[in-house]
Amino acid sequence: MTLDWQNVGLPAVTDEAVSETALLPLAGLRVVTTANALPTAVVGQILADYGAEVWLLEPPTGSILRTQAAWKFWGRGQHSLCVDLTTEAGQEEARALIARSDVFVDGWGTGVAARLGLAADDLVAASPRLVHTRISAFGDDSSWATAVTGWEPVVTAVIGANSSLESLAQREGPAFISTPFCSVSAAHLALQGILGALVERERSGAGQRVEVSLAHSFLVYDTWNWLLEVLAKRYESAFTSVPPYDYERLVPNTPFFFRLMAGLSKDGRWLQFSQTTDRLWFAFLRSCGIDPDDPEVRDAPTSEDDDVRVAFWEKLLAAVRTRTVDEWMDVFDHDPDVWADEFRSGPQTLEHPQLEADGRVITDEHGVRMAGALALATAWPRLTYQPPPALGADNDLAAKLVAEAVDRPTAAVPTSAPTDAPALNGITVLEFGTFFAAPFGATLLAEQGARVIKVEAPEGDSIRNIIPFPELAGIKVLHGKESVVIDTSVPESRALLEALVRKADVVLQGFRAGVADRMGVNADDLLAINPDLVYMIAPGYSDGPPFGRKPAFAPTMGAASGLAVRNIGGAPSVPVGPDLTLDETKRTGMRLAAGAMGSANADGFAALGVGTGLLLGILGHVRHGGGNVMRTSMLSTMAAALADTNVAGPGTPTPTPDEQLLGLGPLHRLYETADGWLMLVVLDDPEAKAALAMLTGIDLDADDTAEQLGALFATAPAAEWQERLLAVGVAGVVAELEHCDKRVVLGEFGTEHGYTTTGLHQVLDDYPRPKAYTKFSRSRSVLNEAPLCGQHTDAVLAELGLA
Repeated sequence: MTLDWQNVGLPAVTDEAVSETALLPLAGLRVVTTANALPTAVVGQILADYGAEVWLLEPPTGSILRTQAAWKFWGRGQHSLCVDLTTEAGQEEARALIARSDVFVDGWGTGVAARLGLAADDLVAASPRLVHTRISAFGDDSSWATAVTGWEPVVTAVIGANSSLESLAQREGPAFISTPFCSVSAAHLALQGILGALVERERSGAGQRVEVSLAHSFLVYDTWNWLLEVLAKRYESAFTSVPPYDYERLVPNTPFFFRLMAGLSKDGRWLQFSQTTDRLWFAFLRSCGIDPDDPEVRDAPTSEDDDVRVAFWEKLLAAVRTRTVDEWMDVFDHDPDVWADEFRSGPQTLEHPQLEADGRVITDEHGVRMAGALALATAWPRLTYQPPPALGADNDLAAKLVAEAVDRPTAAVPTSAPTDAPALNGITVLEFGTFFAAPFGATLLAEQGARVIKVEAPEGDSIRNIIPFPELAGIKVLHGKESVVIDTSVPESRALLEALVRKADVVLQGFRAGVADRMGVNADDLLAINPDLVYMIAPGYSDGPPFGRKPAFAPTMGAASGLAVRNIGGAPSVPVGPDLTLDETKRTGMRLAAGAMGSANADGFAALGVGTGLLLGILGHVRHGGGNVMRTSMLSTMAAALADTNVAGPGTPTPTPDEQLLGLGPLHRLYETADGWLMLVVLDDPEAKAALAMLTGIDLDADDTAEQLGALFATAPAAEWQERLLAVGVAGVVAELEHCDKRVVLGEFGTEHGYTTTGLHQVLDDYPRPKAYTKFSRSRSVLNEAPLCGQHTDAVLAELGLA
């Protein structure tokens, strides 16, 4: 069933020109956030960017994020209520503001809200239209919920994420993760829950509770690694699970990673290639003067002889080194199937030519540069920068608001009574795209009940066969979708395409520039058929110059955005220059490639941004009507996700991990113990620091604090140290050596915490899979299976009355 956009109580917007007074999707809605950590900050920033009146509920000392340079990004365009929630008067003021709001976002530790007089049950009872959003570390019913402060480094250690990314470090053991994978994914999943609940509220008039956790949210990033483990375990006589690289011979172990090469140019600059398909790989080989049809070339990446693979790898590295970056750019200009991007770091990301060309970078009143809005849209005005509020700047305004009557005018007339129907029930999404970055955004909407119809070419999405077991790599991104094959080169197929477009509410198109034009499915083509469409363009770079026509995958985006360099310790850890030895080139190139294409990478970030962008478009359409063409990209989403390192201005810069990727300082790092590893996290907590000093007897302000703690922790097992540290209120946990996919998705941790369930696939049979990442208190989630290519073509044809 298609949602009746016209039956939501508001007129459609018909003006083609966008005025400064055009209604943004969240205009007229009020949001209160706890503003105490990065996930809630990201939620507030994006909601404010799209018109919500966002209030930061701040203690007398202010948000802990205020000292960071990126506060200009996270806090922009919001209001500050400085209130002492340890007092009855402060609690009453906060309750009164929340009662007059549409959304409350609680990112405090488990039980904190209740102790401060803001228990979820009480807030929801007092305001039935409230969308109450909870972001926790592990879930409030987890045994970890009250055992330890849920900082992100604690979460990654407990779930095995540090070990999943161990290839980033130049040593044995887990690697410290400086990229906020959990915080950003939890923020976007919370946003998607908020937006989905607000869409549902337009139907029912009722709010509900939304829950996400950092630990569960990390599972978003794994595209297929856990399924390779399933395969290796199930067919151990035929398949063996191996790491991406052989770090003794310094060579990739699998053909796939030969295609994801980080190479050094003739002028000593690092380039990330990403030739994931055969067409791109063959074009790259030809550009290197290598014949892709030569049997020795074809067989070299799969050879069981290490010497053969090493020789071929060195040949590729030498070929890249024959040209300067400018000379490679000439090659890229002449062959659109050959492409690499330079590795950037920190503020360099915001200087990327594509971000500049698309107007994706904005400046504050002092010229500080930062990422703009998540998605641009023809129906909405561009973001105008508004600075963050001073602490308590809006206390007087808050006093006036809480003096008003509680009842707020409804945004629309409810069309049905509250039910357990999925939040996006009745919404149809038509998907044109391949691989993961854009399509998984639609997968996330399918979990909220949207009907997602994936249009595939007769040969199917390339992700289905990117690894040597049919369908396996595509299972996750295809979850919950219907697959319809349409050969757009055949005129007779146009009737089916147009019928689907007329039926759709949303179109997601993730191709590089020019492809949609050739297929006849660009925004102009499809809005001519259905003017009320929300049409999302979500490529790697852009749908325009200078790089819109370039192939973009997770590795190139990881390089361009600064993710790869950040993951391996920042720019100081990356040697550059034309005189690097072959051994230095191999080691650094493999680390850079691992940083760009680890088990958590740009594909996941981009998909999260697409999902959030689509829901902004849907909510805007539900509330205000009219068609809309939206644009986001992998690169622009990454620039926003890494704001803490690319916003250069007044404030504390984000610390850089040490060269060994142990951590950020003696009280925030990994330590080796007698039998494993321990993650210690003491962040601006005088009581925890005093307790640690008392327990260890060590001067925690000494120059050799790390060495002293390291020597002490090496005397006992990690589990023993965890028990002793947690007992005195210090966040010190075992850094699990089992990789996250094995520990959480395949292991008991996932089932015990409600993160995983069992799926069924026509090729793989039964397998473990993540549950819906966002939990609603009333609207049920939908976990349908992945289709084979064209599985639903006949059924959809019959539904549309076509032969």
